[in-house]
Amino acid sequence: MDSTKILDTARKLVSSDRNDTHGEKVANHENIARLWSGYLQNKTQLNIIILPEDVANLMTLLKIARTQLGKFNPDDFIDMCGYSAIAGEIKHKRQQLSTTLGVSNDKKDKKTINK
Repeated sequence: MDSTKILDTARKLVSSDRNDTHGEKVANHENIARLWSGYLQNKTQLNIIILPEDVANLMTLLKIARTQLGKFNPDDFIDMCGYSAIAGEIKHKRQQLSTTLGVSNDKKDKKTINK
């Protein structure tokens, strides 16, 4: 499997209509981010904020970790590309929203973290 095939397969996965199975990808990552944030805040008693793009980046790291053990699985590399693309899409949408609202969501998030 060459890089073009990996990227093509990832593109098909992230651009296909998987909403019926997993829900809309941005909303899904927002939900996961809230759940992970709550879990980590409860566990550590720290104000840890996980952003939706962090979820996709962390899932990319999970896929990287899976490549360290076991047999070669092309799905790991396909999923890495897919999650990375989703992270970029989420970050782009959040920046567009902050431009529309006139306030950077990144700045708001950092202020929340520093409290």
